[in-house]
Amino acid sequence: MKAGFDFTAISTPFYCIDGQGNILLHLRSDNCRDEQGTWDCGSGRLGFAEDPRQGVLREVREEYGCQGEILEQLEYYSIVRLHNGQTTHWIALPFIIKIKREEAVNNEPDKIERIQWFEINKLPEPLHQGFSFGVNKYKSKILKYS
Repeated sequence: MKAGFDFTAISTPFYCIDGQGNILLHLRSDNCRDEQGTWDCGSGRLGFAEDPRQGVLREVREEYGCQGEILEQLEYYSIVRLHNGQTTHWIALPFIIKIKREEAVNNEPDKIERIQWFEINKLPEPLHQGFSFGVNKYKSKILKYS
């Protein structure tokens, strides 16, 4: 069975900020599950019996090779979309995470083409659908910590 296709999956998207008005994004490589070539925040699937707070910090380490500080856990949202003609469904438990700019690295070069910091009001295109939804929904909260 495939997460998000055969059953509703849970993800922990994270908006990594530096406290100076910038957000860290990555460009999804051709090896990503979906939406290759789009800019996205970090995210990962929550493991079975894993606490969401521990899961999101694990994902920050896995993707960006650094420690993070949870500033806020945001309200969950549901993402239902089409991928190659098939409906997918994910429940997102998003977090705002503060990291040190100099510690962030591309720790998953097979899935991430590159990482880059952007001003929250000057985001690149194209954006991953899930990130686009989340950043629009939570922009004021993200800016609160910038």
